[in-house]
Amino acid sequence: MRIVSLLPSATEILFALGRGDHVVGVTFECDHPPEARSRRIVSTSALPAGLAPGEIDALVRERLARGEDLYHLDAGALADIGPDLIVTQDLCAVCAVDVSEVEDALAHLGCKALVLTLDPMRLDEVIASVGTVGAATGREAAAAELMSSLGAQLAALAARLDGARTRRVLVLEWTDPPFSAGHWVPDMVAAAGGAEVLGRAGERSRAVSWDQVLASGAEVVIVAPCGYHLDGALSLAEKLVGAGSVSPGAEVWAVDADAFVVRPGPRVVEGCEMLARVLHPKRCGEPDLARACRVA
Repeated sequence: MRIVSLLPSATEILFALGRGDHVVGVTFECDHPPEARSRRIVSTSALPAGLAPGEIDALVRERLARGEDLYHLDAGALADIGPDLIVTQDLCAVCAVDVSEVEDALAHLGCKALVLTLDPMRLDEVIASVGTVGAATGREAAAAELMSSLGAQLAALAARLDGARTRRVLVLEWTDPPFSAGHWVPDMVAAAGGAEVLGRAGERSRAVSWDQVLASGAEVVIVAPCGYHLDGALSLAEKLVGAGSVSPGAEVWAVDADAFVVRPGPRVVEGCEMLARVLHPKRCGEPDLARACRVA
């Protein structure tokens, strides 16, 4: 089976299920596990590198308003690879190649590949997507084992947090303009012993005002910008604190968003554990500073 993954999260799932040897095409963002970087890149960003968050937001809005794509799908690469299975999404036009673009490319090439669409909106659906990929790739047993392990990790975390005070949390998925996190992220916060004050589980991320951020009453503000690892998130978080954009009484943390928060793959369960260490270090231990860092 020759597989093309157009989602970093799907790439992680495929490798975790022992199908990494069958993955022959990935996106420019697929960086975990590191072996994925050796696969042919079939999808790249249409946005120039080095833009600030506000510039990215403005350019994304302009391109979407004109009906232009945010990603370049290399149809020539697809023709060379001749995939049997393509894993993509229909969740967010900003996050990855849209399924309609994939289907148009396949029709143009006359390719008969099966297209598997993953669109989880809640934490349990993220875990269930492991089973979906397993069923499509003949790895049902491995998928069931991984899903069971992820469920056991969440159960163990819930036991450690039993009776802990729920903390008020705001996760910022973008900083210019500010976006509260939706989809599965509020579920992650709940699993970590918190309550998301602006984001809504199962709903799309949405733009909020800085007045809303200040009035939210968040005890902890977590900067987890989509597309950023820890270093980039920390730089953005420091700017927010310096500008007085968040309540001076709130703890402000930057986290490795791409690894543990915004990609709906197996590592979101590690993300729940990371957030629990941020919110309840006495119960769960101090955070790993390679994953989460508090802004002074």
